[in-house]
Amino acid sequence: MTEPHLDEQFPLSPIDDYMIHQTPDPIRVMWTGDPRAYERYWMVCHDAAGSVVVAVGGSFYPNLDRAEAYAIVSHAGRHTSVRAFRRLGVDRTDLRVGPIAPEIIRGLRHWRFVLEDNDQDLAFEIDFEDTTRQTFREPLSTLAHGTPPGRRNDVTTGFEGFGTVRGWVSAGGERIELGEGSVGTRDRHWGTGRGVGGPALSLGGRLHVGTNGNAFVAFGDWTLWGDRVYYYFGDSRPGSGRVRRPTRRLRFEPDTNIFAEGIIDYPLDTGEVKTLHYTKIDQLTTFLRCGMYGGTPDGDIHQGSYDGPDLVEGETYEIARPEVRSRIAGLDEHLCVVECDGERSIGVYQTIDPLAYENCAAGRAGWAFL
Repeated sequence: MTEPHLDEQFPLSPIDDYMIHQTPDPIRVMWTGDPRAYERYWMVCHDAAGSVVVAVGGSFYPNLDRAEAYAIVSHAGRHTSVRAFRRLGVDRTDLRVGPIAPEIIRGLRHWRFVLEDNDQDLAFEIDFEDTTRQTFREPLSTLAHGTPPGRRNDVTTGFEGFGTVRGWVSAGGERIELGEGSVGTRDRHWGTGRGVGGPALSLGGRLHVGTNGNAFVAFGDWTLWGDRVYYYFGDSRPGSGRVRRPTRRLRFEPDTNIFAEGIIDYPLDTGEVKTLHYTKIDQLTTFLRCGMYGGTPDGDIHQGSYDGPDLVEGETYEIARPEVRSRIAGLDEHLCVVECDGERSIGVYQTIDPLAYENCAAGRAGWAFL
């Protein structure tokens, strides 16, 4: 946690000692006064056998003086979450929030994600080493379409990529090794908006918990990350490729309307169309409402909305039961077997459930039942 003497040196912080400044302000001083300004990391990974999936993420809100993080593990029908909250304080180099303690070993190449002992009987230590070339995502904003009218729109930018993972996960007394063939994806995004503060700070606009969902799949010589194609380090193809609007044919669980299978056509900017077939593995899903996307299922805590004392909390859901899945569904990450052009991989298909079902039922352009 922040050393007490740093408070009296505010707005200076330890990172100001590095030769990194881009403005005359100390790093602790944000470029905007918007209370919904955020810095965020996210990672999801799985073992080679497709028996466990892990999601972890954290956010800083400098203008709210809030920090939060979550860790989720789905394994053998049990979905366990840990969430932690604290005051951000002056030192933004300190990534620890409660027992969730990530470490940047080498920027753009190596993170270590650690969940220490907690009341949820969940822990992990995972080294993520990047394997794909990250590309800066230009800020997404449109001057004319802010909410309310006349206000500048929210801005999001950052980068994404894939990597190999090694380490272990302990859930419910069982230890699962993440060895050869275990992979994951991660992102680092920052900006304003993105659901920060929940309904109270939505400014009359849509509460952002995603768009139409995404897909994160790594094949042998290319990867799909939402609307981008990324390549591995050393690949002769420059930069990254764009993915145009996909055409989805989806099947859903009959008792929950949650995603089960999909065949999706992705037009690339090269003119090629990639068709991916996703089949969900058992109930290996991480339900991101437990990570505060759209409000936690039992406490309705949204990202950036908690304003109390330091807190660590969590819960376990028995997601083999359909009524439980229905109650916690929202922005969901489904671990799938994925096939394309005769190649088979394991990846994540992300939906907003049951909105994806409703889009198909309504016959929205690009959405249909499989």
